[in-house]
Amino acid sequence: MTTPSTLHESLHEPGFWAQYTYAYADGPGADRLGELEDWLDDDEDEEDDDDDSSFDVAFEVGAGHHVVLSIDVWADSYSLGVTVPGAGADSDADPDSDEPAELGWDDLAHWHPHALRWSELDLITRAIAAKNPGQWPPGAALALLCRFAAVFDDDDVDGAVAAVEEAYAGLRPESWEGYWPRGTDWLERADFRGKGVTWQSDEAGNRWVAERDADAEPFYSTRLAPDPEADDGFPHDQLRAVLDAAAVTVGEQAEPGSN
Repeated sequence: MTTPSTLHESLHEPGFWAQYTYAYADGPGADRLGELEDWLDDDEDEEDDDDDSSFDVAFEVGAGHHVVLSIDVWADSYSLGVTVPGAGADSDADPDSDEPAELGWDDLAHWHPHALRWSELDLITRAIAAKNPGQWPPGAALALLCRFAAVFDDDDVDGAVAAVEEAYAGLRPESWEGYWPRGTDWLERADFRGKGVTWQSDEAGNRWVAERDADAEPFYSTRLAPDPEADDGFPHDQLRAVLDAAAVTVGEQAEPGSN
């Protein structure tokens, strides 16, 4: 999977973040767009056949395990997947050639983005930073992937918001004073404290959201209980393998004298 160079440039552009976070579509932060809103409206009206409008970004977390962000700019669609060595049809194939197992997706129609707990995202992004030094600006992975994580009653929410804020701020051009995403914008869509979301786990280490009452506030996630008979259920095994690989990477980085 290749990463278009334009994405690296876009990480420092307010227009990219206004679209990526859905601020331009009345999402969190829309009230701060200012003159950028007119520019976005004009840009949306222009047809663009750019081949870079749809692509995958693979972040290695360790031992050939990848977290994959799929971006379709013009469809306003973003999905999160994972690839695990040997999990594809051809076990000898490069993991980058395997179709990612989807964890969740975000769009403006039927979104189900809440695939990760904050602690899992934190582990993944620390592993990405350790495994790929210098490949991405500091905070880029967290800024891009945080849309797929939510926080709950037992999370350090203040710490999470501060981390996301720092990730966004680190990408902001020094001379730019207009719209820029904030950690509190992310929290508006990610905060499920006090909303009756409970987690269950099994001996294998899988975690999922318990079945909820029909009148409860919606929690849009496909992370349901493992079902051995379902071919299209949430990929618990693959996610667990990715988290295990990330934990090894982070642990190796913490060891004195490790590479």
